[in-house]
Amino acid sequence: MTADLVLLNVGLPTGRRADIVIAGGVVRHVGAAVRADDTIDCSRFTCLPGAVDMHVHMRGGVQAKKEDWRTGTVSAIAGGVTVVVDQPNTVPPITTPDLLRARLREAEEHAVCGFAVNAGVTPGADLAGMWHAGSMAFGETFAAPSSYSEGLDPETLRGLFDHIHALGGLATIHAEEVAGPAPATLADHDRARSGAGEARAVRAISALAPERMRLHFCHASTAASIEAARGTVEVTPHHLFLSHTMFEEDDTRARVNPPLRDEETRRGLWSCWDAIDVIASDHAPHTLSEKALPFEAAPSGIPGVETMVPLLMAAVQRREISLRSVMEKTSWRPAAILGIPRAGFLPGDRADYALYPDAVTRIDASRLHAKCGWSPFEGLSAVFPEEVIVRGERAYACGDHREAHPAWYPGQGYLSSKDK
Repeated sequence: MTADLVLLNVGLPTGRRADIVIAGGVVRHVGAAVRADDTIDCSRFTCLPGAVDMHVHMRGGVQAKKEDWRTGTVSAIAGGVTVVVDQPNTVPPITTPDLLRARLREAEEHAVCGFAVNAGVTPGADLAGMWHAGSMAFGETFAAPSSYSEGLDPETLRGLFDHIHALGGLATIHAEEVAGPAPATLADHDRARSGAGEARAVRAISALAPERMRLHFCHASTAASIEAARGTVEVTPHHLFLSHTMFEEDDTRARVNPPLRDEETRRGLWSCWDAIDVIASDHAPHTLSEKALPFEAAPSGIPGVETMVPLLMAAVQRREISLRSVMEKTSWRPAAILGIPRAGFLPGDRADYALYPDAVTRIDASRLHAKCGWSPFEGLSAVFPEEVIVRGERAYACGDHREAHPAWYPGQGYLSSKDK
């Protein structure tokens, strides 16, 4: 057997070392090496399966000043993320099959890694049409207003859930309560979209959904929200690593929905680590000029796709979490939830990997690749990958982006319609 690439001396999750033989974008053999066009000695690296970030906002179109498919996926690759799932609250929002197909064409032309696109969930949206056209999932579905999206009332949500459930789709949920006047500080923002309100919204939405419906709750920011959820739950790095007390009270760069919480709540979120299904970035970049607006007018959202896994890898180095749990929450579990082939260390697995050195560095926004040019994680410890492999080929090495390897991952509605 001749291989396209062999990864030599890979440390496997079982604890042993082996060579991974790759051909045609998938793992063909794990064991002794064979002749290959290319080899990488992984003896000085920690090898992780490529991450699947199932919650990003790649902007583009009229929002291209913030981010676009090229810069956003270059940023993803540099952070060890090899598949991204784009959210549908674009401008205009993705509510028809034609708009979905246009978004996919944009990604196919400019993305450098794997991608999928979700369908918008609004009254009048053609849910069935988008499902069969290839949407990965439905939502994020907004139960509270956020940037570029209005919140949906309970009865509207109930009807939309019934439709999604009948299709067999996955509904991803943005659950919050919003109360009080427009906030003027980060603490005000935390109170206006409180953690207790978020947990109440999670419980209410769980009760609204049909029995056995596939539900996924986005960006849970409190332990109570995780405990209240019926379905799978994601948590962001910014809710794990940042609290609003780390910033000046009117620093809009830390404004995000759901808000950053206080230190006690942040630590409580870490106590639920084992109950978290997915870590996802909610990469939602805005320009610095937008963030320079007065607090009441500044948009919510922060960049994070490139720093997501590096922050977790630094936590692994500190022995705060296990390496296997990072693999589970950033790669294997999201792939299973979405129904896409998993990356990994067994024959037949998708050959997406990121190779991490031991060196811990500090996050420097000037070295990141997101178009917006800033990061709320500035100065935090991180371990960035030195090499990234996508579909069995080197996509990134020592800061150098090589060939693009875009690949569309359609949802189950598209796949099942093609089987008929």
